[in-house]
Amino acid sequence: MSQEDTRERVDPALQKGNTRPLAGYDARHFAWKVDDRVGRVTLNRPERKNPLTFEAYAELRDLFGQLKYADDVKAIVVHGAGDNFCSGGDVHEIIGPLVKLKAPELLMFTRMTGDLVKMMRACPQPIVAAIDGVCAGAGAIIAMASDLRLGTARSKTAFLFNRVGLAGCDMGACAMLPRIIGQGRASELLYTGRALGGEEAERWGFFNRLVAPERLVEEAAALARELAAGPTFANGITKTMLHQEWAMTVEQAIEAEAQAQALCMLTEDFSRAYHAFVAKQKPQFQGN
Repeated sequence: MSQEDTRERVDPALQKGNTRPLAGYDARHFAWKVDDRVGRVTLNRPERKNPLTFEAYAELRDLFGQLKYADDVKAIVVHGAGDNFCSGGDVHEIIGPLVKLKAPELLMFTRMTGDLVKMMRACPQPIVAAIDGVCAGAGAIIAMASDLRLGTARSKTAFLFNRVGLAGCDMGACAMLPRIIGQGRASELLYTGRALGGEEAERWGFFNRLVAPERLVEEAAALARELAAGPTFANGITKTMLHQEWAMTVEQAIEAEAQAQALCMLTEDFSRAYHAFVAKQKPQFQGN
């Protein structure tokens, strides 16, 4: 259903309480812009390979949380400035302070980072990650939590938590990564912390496809625009079901999908697609 259709049908009081534009959002710890219904998150500390800070984690969490209410954003692109995606948590601004904290504060931090992944999975917009160069630690998690991943041959993705004395079970990695690349391959990456090269990442299914570095962000934006131009309500349902069905039996999933699909059949997108198909099937006028 288009934004115009929605505004014609929704009571203004209901819309005011449940939708809001995000094009004008002024991000403080990364770059944000909306163009042609595609929101773009740019991690923009290229001089240090775009590491995250406490503030960046919190702001990313809050932005993705707000996206469920955004009526002007239909797909998301996440990428890094320069030649790298994200090097993870900043060694000086995150790792250093963490070694001085006690358990309650450490749990506050780990829950905050996990909440970022929860918000990425809960927002209805498909997220396309454009991954070049270093994609490590929390950067690899952000890539993993995205719906689609475009990479470059020169990229290096590493879930390097065990390299700093931590478990690989960080921010949902033990639940999500095996579902993307398989249990054995995920186990290898999480136990060893080794880097996954771009071509190997594509073979393993972590990347949907490889793109030349100079075209990476453009290709990711084009894919996001294609998704934004499609049946956005239905795309949101697809994302929701892909996530929720992990915890369902096959029988439960089939019933949940039946209910979801019936709901999608009530949308203008479904009706419009049918009438467009019928119009294409009409025989062309032929003269005598």
